[in-house]
Amino acid sequence: MINIRKLLKDKSKPLVIPGIYDAIGAKIVEKVGFEAMFQTGYGTSATLFGMPDYGFIGSNETVDNARRICHAVSVPVIVDVDTGYGNALTVWKLVRELEEVGAAGIFLEDQKWPKRCGHMQGKQVITKDEYAEKLQAALDARKNKDFIIVARTDARATEGLDAAIERGLYYKKIGADVIFIEAPKTIQEMKKIGKAIDAPLVANMIEGGATPIVSESKLHNMGFKIFLYPLSVLFSNTHATLQILSELKRAGNTGRLQKKMVNFDQFNEFVELTKYKKLEKRYKKEKKTE
Repeated sequence: MINIRKLLKDKSKPLVIPGIYDAIGAKIVEKVGFEAMFQTGYGTSATLFGMPDYGFIGSNETVDNARRICHAVSVPVIVDVDTGYGNALTVWKLVRELEEVGAAGIFLEDQKWPKRCGHMQGKQVITKDEYAEKLQAALDARKNKDFIIVARTDARATEGLDAAIERGLYYKKIGADVIFIEAPKTIQEMKKIGKAIDAPLVANMIEGGATPIVSESKLHNMGFKIFLYPLSVLFSNTHATLQILSELKRAGNTGRLQKKMVNFDQFNEFVELTKYKKLEKRYKKEKKTE
């Protein structure tokens, strides 16, 4: 498996990471050639429950989903664990469980519970000292030195950009591997973050969100390392589903849109049908030999 920590240390190029929420999406990300992926809490809540990123999922849903996704691919999966779903002890337990299922790291945020998507209104944050306890627990819990901890602050919305940067610097001092200042509103704010914090930084690119979508080269020049596109797959899949179902409802068939779909054989390549056919054949031969 690709070492996520080595990717972070390579300052010559950014790390573009798409968000996924299920095993088939993860397999597609791997096939396209991305070096890492992000299990999005927003997408997990939406696809498991049909509910918003509003504090509805917990550690069980997060770990179960990570288990399925990590077992499906050999590319590093970084998991959104929201606030850690409790206190420092629950964060410690969560990190241990995610390491066991094969995750390569976590995003841990400093919102109050119940949390909400970082680009929604009405967020609140805990004190930086309370978050420090959770962050330290995460750092202490990991057994694998290459398991990364991304410290996210949502304080930009509640306390202002300077306070958010101060938190980011504090979280770096504690030992976070990556710093994530959520939802800056302008390019000027993004530049300020890049100048103020000497650490691998996350730029969260949500289509229609609070932060401007900026080109790869500009983001890299600002000082950002991880370019996260957490909802692009979810939004595009939703759009495609609406299109095909609307056509099916209107016409009674999907003929007009078939060229915009993968076909039966193409999809079976993604789920590795040939691999399992060979495996099935092998065991049938062994049974005959007996």
